[in-house]
Formats: sequence, structure tokens, C-alpha cells
Amino acid sequence: MAINNSAALEAASKGYLGGINTLTNTPIDTSKFAPEVMRRSDFSMAKDQELARRAGLGGITFDDKGGVKSIGAGTGVMSFEPFMERAGQFSGPDAYQQFMSPYQQDVIDTTLTEYDLQSQRGIQGIADRAVSSGAFGGGREGVERANYQTDSDRNRAALQAQLLGQNFGQAQAAAGRAFGEQTNLASLQPALEGQMFAAMGAVGGEDLAYRTAVSDADKQRERLAAYEPYERAAFLGSGIGSLASSGMSAPSSPLGTGMSSPQMTPLETALKAGTTLGGIYGTI
Repeated sequence: MAINNSAALEAASKGYLGGINTLTNTPIDTSKFAPEVMRRSDFSMAKDQELARRAGLGGITFDDKGGVKSIGAGTGVMSFEPFMERAGQFSGPDAYQQFMSPYQQDVIDTTLTEYDLQSQRGIQGIADRAVSSGAFGGGREGVERANYQTDSDRNRAALQAQLLGQNFGQAQAAAGRAFGEQTNLASLQPALEGQMFAAMGAVGGEDLAYRTAVSDADKQRERLAAYEPYERAAFLGSGIGSLASSGMSAPSSPLGTGMSSPQMTPLETALKAGTTLGGIYGTI
């Protein structure tokens, strides 16, 4: 019985070696499951195109995988530059002039006209007092008139300076507000664009990861199919070895075991642990 078993094992070993020889002499087309660089997402390429435009660059030309081949000549004007140019109009020593109110000048003119009328009444009051006291046309009246006029002119100049100062201050404040508004817009523009580009990049990254994972799964399926005969041969070899008696052990499998066990790719792992599109937008 032992002899028959030995003969059977020997025959099985010879058959196993013959099968292995046939398999190893049959080349496998590994191109079906070779690593491949996937084409970038349309979201990512659209993001780059818009980013270049807002940076003042021209249109981008992409290769078949979505890599940048060339960038055309653009305007050279970044999206925030118009705001900075307008802000420059509201700075400097003459910036206030465009905010000087014509209405304020009308107020000044009206106020000074009323002041002059009141001043004339004061001079008339001096004359009336001089007449009543019998000193009309005398030196005392002349001195009083001169002092009154000097004080009146001084007060009129002070009033005019005060009104002009108020108008200037208001114009300066308005110029400062306009400058701040434009610089804030210049800062806000790229900030909002950055959020938009981040969202587009996140969507593009998830799309690329998904398509790459699908491609990797297809390649692993091709690999499983291609190495399935080797798996069976390895299983047969391990079975023969376990049944061999002392001194009649079958050759061990040169292929080992688990050759075609699929491995999870990093992109698949990222997809399983990643966020959904909604999660991306929520984070952004």
C-alpha cells in the first residue's frame, strides 16, 4: 500500500512539475494591470484655468492627462488690482478735493452773507448812539467804528476758517472711507476666490480618487484572472507536499501562496475614509 501511495505521489509530483513548466512558459500580459496615471478631473483643470485668468494670465493648454502644457499671454492684471487702483485715487494730499461738497460752499456763502448783514447792523447801532449822544462824526465815534470793524473782520475770518475746516474734515473722512472700502474689497476678492478654488480642488480630488480606485479595482480583477491558474497550481503543490511520506516530499511551490490576493490601494483607503461631496462643501 505504501508503494502504491509512493507511486501515486511521484506521478502527482511529475504532473505538478509539468503543469508548472507549462505555466511558466506561457507569458502573462501584465499591461492589463500595470499602474496607470489617470487623467485629472475636469473640476481641477477648470480651477487652474480660472485661477490663471484671475492672475492675469492667458488660457492654459493641457495634455491628455490634464498636465499643463502651456499658458498663453493674458492681460497681466490680477483680479484685485482694479480695487487697488481705485484705492490709489483716494490717497495722497489732494484726495479730499473730489469729496468737497458744493452744497457745503453754499452753506458757507449763506452764513457769511448773514454775518455781514449782522455786522452792518452793528455799525448802524454805533452811528445811532453817536447821534443820540451828540457825538456823531466825532473822533470817539471813529475809534469805536474802527475797533468794531476790526473785531468783526477777525470774527468773520474765524467763522469762514471754521466752516472751511469742517468741509475739509468731512472730505478727508470721506476719502479715507473710500480708500478703506477699496482695500477691503481688494482683500475680499482673493479670499472668496480662494474658497471657490478650494471647493473646486476638493471636488476634483475626490473625482480623481474615485476614478483611480475604479481603475485599480479593474486591474486587480484582471490580475486575479491572470494568476488564477497559478493559484490552483500552488494549492495543488501544497496538497501534494502535505501528503508526501518521509523521503518522498513533493517540490514546494515556487510561487508561494496568496499571489493574487487583492491589496487595497492608498486611493481606495482614502475613499473609504474620505468625505462625501456634501461634506467637502460643508467644510469649505
